[in-house]
Amino acid sequence: MLHVLNALMVLAQTTTTTTSQFTPIGKGLVYGLAAIGPGIGIGIIFGKAIEAVARQPEAQGLVQPLMFLGFALTEALALFGFVLFFIVK
Repeated sequence: MLHVLNALMVLAQTTTTTTSQFTPIGKGLVYGLAAIGPGIGIGIIFGKAIEAVARQPEAQGLVQPLMFLGFALTEALALFGFVLFFIVK
């Protein structure tokens, strides 16, 4: 595995003309992979919040602010991926 990574590093350093061809693919992968994690995380957050309120309806006042806080922090990861989309050259 280490030999493959070394070969890829040497190839990346020696070829400069082909990098412009793969820039759109790299950008798409960056944002696509950055959107998967937050998407799963947001689904888990809201699913568990609905489950918690279904089990104890009187705890909605405690669960709802924590749910939105978790949503905001998780969504920030997707925004970081969106910013990286523009940074990748």
